[in-house]
Amino acid sequence: MKILDWYILKRYLFTFLMMLLLFIPIGITVNLAEKIGKILEKEVPFGAVAQYYLDFTIYFAHLLFPIFLFLSVIWFTSKLANNTEIVAFLSSGVSFWRFLRPYIIGATIIAAFAIIMGLYLAPKASKGFNEFKYKYLKSSSKVVQTNNIYRQINDNDYIYVSNFTPSTKTGRNFTLEHFEGNTLIYKITANTIVDKDSSYRLLNYTKRTFGKTEDLIQTERFKDTILPFEAEDLTPEEYIAETLQYGELINFIEKEKRRGSSNIGRYQVVKYRKWSLPVSVFILTIIAVAVSSKKRRGGMGVNLAFGITIAMIYVFFDKVFGVMAEQSSFNPILAVWFPNLVFGILAVYLLYNAKR
Repeated sequence: MKILDWYILKRYLFTFLMMLLLFIPIGITVNLAEKIGKILEKEVPFGAVAQYYLDFTIYFAHLLFPIFLFLSVIWFTSKLANNTEIVAFLSSGVSFWRFLRPYIIGATIIAAFAIIMGLYLAPKASKGFNEFKYKYLKSSSKVVQTNNIYRQINDNDYIYVSNFTPSTKTGRNFTLEHFEGNTLIYKITANTIVDKDSSYRLLNYTKRTFGKTEDLIQTERFKDTILPFEAEDLTPEEYIAETLQYGELINFIEKEKRRGSSNIGRYQVVKYRKWSLPVSVFILTIIAVAVSSKKRRGGMGVNLAFGITIAMIYVFFDKVFGVMAEQSSFNPILAVWFPNLVFGILAVYLLYNAKR
């Protein structure tokens, strides 16, 4: 690598690191100021709080680091432009594409780091972050309940509950239907089902076995039995996909498809973002260089204002289309990649004009 490459690459990585070190402590301070009351009220152990903020750091650094990268590239490239260093580079015979090369090398390093974070580090941090939040920070007076759950739990069994409360692991109006082929073999119903860790307790239990000539009906006031599913299978937490490493996530999505889960869109958005995020590093880097490589009368302020505007629009597109995929039949792949597609076209346009 030439001196030019090392010079820009070091500035690229150093400024990005400084941007993270600047904003993450601010985020921790704001979050701690908001949560300190509940932490003290529930006497949360110091070790749990320290682990929470470590997970918090990884979780939000992974979530927002393309934006931090975008702003850091605009910042140091604008400084190069204001110091007329870019003019000196290009006047020496260096083409704009050659000037762009160390930025692409830096983006490749950051994108590789983003892949490692997305596949391995962020899921673990997300699990710790969300578990702490639900254990210590959520109001215990608010009862969370899921209604009208109908799921296929394996090839032969289907279950239904009219509502399920995860905090007490209690369901109402429970039904289990067992099929062999297209034939219904037996049906179990109960007014209430309660998870007892190793078994279930059914209240007002009825089992109807269908025969060729007559049906066999069994009823009991209370029935303790083992059933082929876990209570968490009824209502997996909304954030569960974020806590799974990539291989686990693929298997989980396939299992949820077989069960007829209504949250497939939400899970697939998490899956596709693991790959769209590294690509956004290249797109935002190119946009940042194209915008800030020209010396402007307003100085760095104009470039930063434009950069912040672009970043806000990108986040807006990402959130809006992500929610559409999670809560409707909108295609998750299109929802996740649409911001990259739009901003990729913008990057090509801005790069063409910057080169001229």
